[in-house]
Amino acid sequence: MPRFSVIVPVYKVQAYLHACVESVLGQSFTDFELIAVDDCSPDGSGAIVDEFAARDARVTAVHLPENAGLGPARNAGLERATGEYVIFLDSDDSLAPGALQAISDRLKDTDGPDVLVYDYVRTYWTGGTVPNSAAAQLTEAGPPVCTLADRPGLLRVLHVAWNKAYRREFLERGGFAFAPGYYEDVSWTYPVLLTAESIAVLDRVCVHYRQRRQGAITSTPGSRHFEIFEQYDRVFAYLDAHPELAEWRPHVFRRMIDHFSTVFTSRGRLPRDSRAAFLRRARTYCRRYRCPGATPPARTRIRHALVGMGAHRTYRAVCSARAFQRRVRRAVAAAHHALRAAALQVHYGIQRRLPLRENDAVFSAYWGRGYGCNPAAIEEKARELVPGIRTAWIADPAHHHTVPTATRRLAPGTAAYWTALARSKYLVNNVNFDRRLVKRRGQVFLQTQHGTPLKHMGLDLLDRPAAVGDTDVRRMLANCDKWDYVLSANRHSTLVWERVYPAAYTTLEYGYPRNDVYQRATATDVARLRETLGIPRDSVAILYAPTHRDYRRTQHQRIDLDRLLHALGPSFTVLARAHHLHDTPLAGEGSSRLVDVSDHPCVESLCLASDVLVTDYSSLMFDYANLDRPIVVCADDWEAYEAARGTYFDLRRLSPGAIAFSEEELIDIFATGEWRSPHAAQRRAAFRMRFCPYDDGRAAERVVRHVLLGETAGLPSVVPLERRQPAEVPTAFGPRQEPQASVRLTTSPV
Repeated sequence: MPRFSVIVPVYKVQAYLHACVESVLGQSFTDFELIAVDDCSPDGSGAIVDEFAARDARVTAVHLPENAGLGPARNAGLERATGEYVIFLDSDDSLAPGALQAISDRLKDTDGPDVLVYDYVRTYWTGGTVPNSAAAQLTEAGPPVCTLADRPGLLRVLHVAWNKAYRREFLERGGFAFAPGYYEDVSWTYPVLLTAESIAVLDRVCVHYRQRRQGAITSTPGSRHFEIFEQYDRVFAYLDAHPELAEWRPHVFRRMIDHFSTVFTSRGRLPRDSRAAFLRRARTYCRRYRCPGATPPARTRIRHALVGMGAHRTYRAVCSARAFQRRVRRAVAAAHHALRAAALQVHYGIQRRLPLRENDAVFSAYWGRGYGCNPAAIEEKARELVPGIRTAWIADPAHHHTVPTATRRLAPGTAAYWTALARSKYLVNNVNFDRRLVKRRGQVFLQTQHGTPLKHMGLDLLDRPAAVGDTDVRRMLANCDKWDYVLSANRHSTLVWERVYPAAYTTLEYGYPRNDVYQRATATDVARLRETLGIPRDSVAILYAPTHRDYRRTQHQRIDLDRLLHALGPSFTVLARAHHLHDTPLAGEGSSRLVDVSDHPCVESLCLASDVLVTDYSSLMFDYANLDRPIVVCADDWEAYEAARGTYFDLRRLSPGAIAFSEEELIDIFATGEWRSPHAAQRRAAFRMRFCPYDDGRAAERVVRHVLLGETAGLPSVVPLERRQPAEVPTAFGPRQEPQASVRLTTSPV
C-alpha cells in the first residue's frame, strides 16, 4: 500500500499538465501512486497522461468514456486509489518541492489524523504570487490534533479539496463522494470537516494554485454558476441526516451567504442579465436555511441583509458607493502625500543653506533594509576611532531594532532624514540615497558597493534587456557624479567599477569592511552562533544562498533541499537563505535540519556558522572565500544566466571549489567528499589570491582613517594571505584541507 494516492482530474489542460504531473513525480518523497483521470478531454491531455503512464509505473491513466465533470472524475480516481492517504491536485496546479515529504512527516508527527489541512499560494499568469489570506488558521501552535470544534476558523480556509490530505479509510467509512456540477468542493469539504474526528494542520505551502488568464471555472461567465445553490442543498441535507451536527448549521449558513455574495460581486462569473435572478434565488435560500444563531458579525451584517432581501439594485449601489469611497480616499491620500513631499523639499532646501555639521555622518545600506554590510562596519569603527563623531543610520522603522543604541535612527522621508542629508558632512551608503539628494560643497560621499561583480553591472547592462529593466542611465550617472570615494575589494572590482560607473571619484583598494569579522571572530564566537541557529555540534552546516535570476519574474527553487538532505544523511544541516528580492522562503518549517534563514539580519554570522557555502552566481562567494572554507558552485543554468545577465569571467573555469551542473552532481560532490578535497582546496586558494588580497580584518580602519580622519599615510598595511587566520569551524568536519600541489597564483585582473 503506497503512502499517498495523488488524484489528478484532467480536462482541457494540455498546456499545464506536464508541469503538474512532473511536480508530483519529481518529489523527494517517492512512496505514492498518481492516478490521472482523463475526463474525455478534447485536446491532447489524454495522450499526455498515457505518455507519463508508459514512462513511470507509479502513474495510472484512467479514461472516462464521456465528459462527466470535475466531481465524477475525482470519484473515478477514488475508486482506484489504494494509498493510505488521498490527495487531490487540479491539473493546472502543482505541488511545491518537498511537499509530499512535509505532508508525510506531519501525518506521522500527528499520529495519522483523518484530515490534514495545508497551505497554498496563488500564482498568477502575470508572474505574481499572493499568499493564502487565511494562512493564520494553519498555525501549528497548540494541540497537534483537533476537531473542527477546536478550530472553527478552518471553515474560513478556502473550501477546496486540494488543500487537504484524507485518510482513505475515513473517506470509505463515511461514504464521501463528490457531487456533479460547479462548486463541487462545497458539498465535499463541509461534510468531511464536520465529520472528521481528528484534524491536523501543516503551516507550509504545499500547492501552487494557478490563476489562469482564462479557462478557469471561476473566470468563465455563464448560468452554471447557479449550480452553487444545489451544492448547498446537499450540505444542509447532510446536516439533516446527521442531527449530531446541528450546532454547525449557523456557521454553514453564514459561510453560504458569504459565498453567494462573493459569486454575485465577482467579475467574470454571472452574466449581467442574470444577476437579479441570482440574488432572488439567494434570498430564497436565506429564508429556507436560516436558523437561530445565524446572525452575522457586524462588519458583514449589511451585506447579509441585502442578500437576504434579494435587493440586487441596492446591493450594486452599495458596492458602487464603497468603490467610489475608496477612490476618494486614495485621491485624498495622494494629495496629502504630494503636499507633504513638497513641504519636506522646502525644508530640505532651507537646511542646505545652513552650515555643515563637521562631526556628523549619516549611513544607510540596501535601500533602508537595516544595519549591515560595509556601511555598518565603517560606522562601528568610526565611533571607535573618530573623536566627537555623531552617527545616524537611515532605515525603515521595521529595521530600527538592528541599529546600535549609540547611533541615531532615522526613517526615510522624514524631516529629520532630510536634515541629516543636508547637514551631515559624511554620507556613506552601499547603494544610493534618495535621487533628490543635492550634494553640497564640503560633503564627502563614500560609496562602499556591496559585492565583487561576477555579473554585469552599470553601463554593461545596456545591451542586456532582461537585466537592465527600466534603469534610467542618466540618473544612474548623475548618482555616480555625487561619489567622492568608491571602495574596492580587489583589482578586478576596481577596473569594473571605473568602467561601468564612470565619474571623478577616487577608488580605495582597501578591502571590504564587512569581511573584517571573518578575521576577528574566535572559535567561541562561531560556536555561539551555531548554537543560536540550532546547528548540532557534530553536524556539517551547508549555507545555501542562491542569487536572483533576471530572466525569471519569480523565484525558482532550483535545488530540492529535502532531497539533498535525505541523500546526505543526518550528519548535515542546511541553512537556506533566499535572495532579498524574493519574499518567499526557500525552506518551510518542521525540520530541524532544514532551517530558513532568509530573515536573519546578518549574513556574515551565517557564513561564520556554516562549514560550506553552496551557491550559484552570488557575490557572497567572494566574501566567503575569506574564511578559507569549502565553496560549492551549482551552475545548472549557466548558459541562460550568462546570456541574460552577462558575466565578467567564466565561473566554470575559475570556480572557488567543486562545481555541479545538476542536482545529481551536487549530491555526488557531497557524497564522495569532493566538496572538501585537495583539488577543491587548490581551486579555492587560487580564487582567494585573485579576489581577496585586501580583506585582512583591517579594511574598516583603513577606510575610517583615510576618509574621516584624513590620514593618507601610515595606514595599516595589508596582512598577506598566508599569515591570515580566519575564524575556524569548531571541528565540524575536521582540519582544513590544503592544496597538495603548488600552483602559480597571480593577482592580475580577470
